[in-house]
Amino acid sequence: MVQIADMKAELKKLSARATQAKMDLHDLAEDLPVNWQTITAVAARAHQAYADLITKREALRAAEEKAGE
Repeated sequence: MVQIADMKAELKKLSARATQAKMDLHDLAEDLPVNWQTITAVAARAHQAYADLITKREALRAAEEKAGE
């Protein structure tokens, strides 16, 4: 159960990071063409944040299913 609690805590952090990345991308889009050079970097951070979030959600789901057996 400790592992699941740790995973949930990590999931909260990843969710906050993904939300921030989404907001950064949104803010960048609103300010275009200012800082257009950062589009790739900001988009890559958002992509990675959501990829990490999805991976952790899947791992948590698997751990919860295994604990329920």
